[in-house]
Amino acid sequence: MTAAPPFPTPFPSATGPAFSRRTLLRAGAGVCGALAAGGLPFSLNAAVPGPETTLRIADYKALDGLALESAGQLPTPYKANFAEFASGNLIVEAINAGAIDIGSSSEIPPAFGVTAGARLSVVAVVKDDVNWQVVLVPPDSPIRSIADLKGKRVGYVRATTTQYYLAKMLGEAGLRFTDVKAVALTPAEGNSALEQGSLDAWAIYGYSVPAAIKKGARVLKTSNGYLSGNYLYLASPDALADPAKSAAIGDFLLRLRRALAWRAANLDTWAQIHSSAIGVPLEVDREILWKNSRQRDLAPITDADVASAQNVADTFHQLGVLPRAIDMAPAFDRRFTDILSQPLG
Repeated sequence: MTAAPPFPTPFPSATGPAFSRRTLLRAGAGVCGALAAGGLPFSLNAAVPGPETTLRIADYKALDGLALESAGQLPTPYKANFAEFASGNLIVEAINAGAIDIGSSSEIPPAFGVTAGARLSVVAVVKDDVNWQVVLVPPDSPIRSIADLKGKRVGYVRATTTQYYLAKMLGEAGLRFTDVKAVALTPAEGNSALEQGSLDAWAIYGYSVPAAIKKGARVLKTSNGYLSGNYLYLASPDALADPAKSAAIGDFLLRLRRALAWRAANLDTWAQIHSSAIGVPLEVDREILWKNSRQRDLAPITDADVASAQNVADTFHQLGVLPRAIDMAPAFDRRFTDILSQPLG
């Protein structure tokens, strides 16, 4: 997928009935500044700020904001302005530019951001599905294993989870990325290429998968065991340095934990709400949700999560996509461990 979840749009604002739309420009200036490190611990008893504080939140179409609303976790006592983004790399840019206070992405955009010197801090980890990130082949394909891809045309989405797990699968089969004719395509381009017979295989994610399967495509291999399922909640170091905004971020993460717990416990209701919001058939949404490897939830940062992010960065460096080796650990800030660990009331 892109560096963000598969169907990373609008939902009612936390501060009123109308969705707050923001147009955010890509950061044109050079990136610089130190990364946030350990941070101060967040107190569960910290006073939640009022309407004088505005938290600027990046989200994807019908994702966490919709879950918050559906679970009754909105409105918030502070102003929560949601902005819709199409990809995690744009969220990283917006955080670095100071246009957004918090948002999520896969493990990949932060690696690119850290390499470029972006100012960002990882404050929480979303645990999510990996079953719907797969390598597909046409229905009549003789290809039966990853090893059979040698010399074949394989589509993927550059600098995303698809490039990562495809590289890992090929390596396990004794192949290098250069041993296949890898073709970087957008999801729409990949779908057309597979249907037209110009791809032998396609590494892809999200709703493109069941749509292709319904047209006869076959799953060669899923990313289960190759992807961590981690998505990272990122915050602006400037927001974390502001006591009121830091408290608002802690409250937001707690509300999101409650919302995701509600979502996991009410999958059929969530499928009805979500499928309507993104315009896909209810049966498709329900199938994806019930066949997920795990339901989306929010967790505190662990050493394993840091190691996973480091492995992603190392892999992209080895592929020659990242120009230098980087250390991801300084980007992780564990100040919200308590609020992400306590039993939900």
